[in-house]
Amino acid sequence: FFLTGCSKVKNGTLESVEADAEKGFHYPYFLFIPDDISTESEIPLVVEPNNSGFLNDDLNAHIEKAERTATIDYYMGNYVARKMNLPLLVPVFPRFESDSHLYTHSLDRDIVLKQDEQLKRIDLQLLKMVEDARKRLGELGYRSDDQFLMTGFSASGTFANRFSLIHPEKVKAVAAGGLNGLLMLPEKEMKGRELIYPVGTYDFEALFGKSFNSGAFQSTPQFLFMGELDENDAVPYSDAFDEPEREIIYQLLGEEMQPQRWEASQMIYDSLGVDATIKTYEGIGHEHPENVKDDVIAFFSRVLN
Repeated sequence: FFLTGCSKVKNGTLESVEADAEKGFHYPYFLFIPDDISTESEIPLVVEPNNSGFLNDDLNAHIEKAERTATIDYYMGNYVARKMNLPLLVPVFPRFESDSHLYTHSLDRDIVLKQDEQLKRIDLQLLKMVEDARKRLGELGYRSDDQFLMTGFSASGTFANRFSLIHPEKVKAVAAGGLNGLLMLPEKEMKGRELIYPVGTYDFEALFGKSFNSGAFQSTPQFLFMGELDENDAVPYSDAFDEPEREIIYQLLGEEMQPQRWEASQMIYDSLGVDATIKTYEGIGHEHPENVKDDVIAFFSRVLN
């Protein structure tokens, strides 16, 4: 049960917004607004895709997790929003136990191919949520940039990396971590292999109805990171990747997540001139402690300044 409304939270306000099919989004979202947002200048929205970390057919379970993501500074998006006094949007996309091959929270191939009205093109639904949130902010006296900052970790980090290739013109900058040692490649082919989505852009136009904007992607500032001790690898699992995708990844980038696949992905981004800072943090695993989040703050601050 989800009602549109506002509630006071620590040092801010949380708006819960119902799904609105007429506006183009079939699921609700949360909008966190810190108390000290400036009304003097145009500001970017921060967007963090929701990542429940579990399968559940009850949307309420995903609503509860997305609300925590929107309000608690353990999560990267909320940490950024509070430290930089920027509004934060967190969508509530489901991840179904009854349809477990749909890894909605990582924007996998199966969800991109989904034609069900409610689940079709959740990337476009997210853009419609952003549009709606900007209107709401405008009504409160805040002027927002038409480009937004994007954050994510683990599945939502993968979502952010993939989204930044699909819609680079909408993303001012992206910070994502816990990425399975794998980055989506802005290439159609490599060593004679067709790089289908989400490995690369071979079938990009067929899937998204537009050409891949390589120039915009290459110039989008990115901060991408892994923990040196991270052992969380989604590539072997069927909910995250189908066998054809897995075969391409293993053949071209490596079966070993770190350092083989992670370093191979970095080398490709470097060779293509992608504006990406790629970092491996010593002594940490599948996590983003405060020093990592502070590096994200520093990165976004450089972009905005």
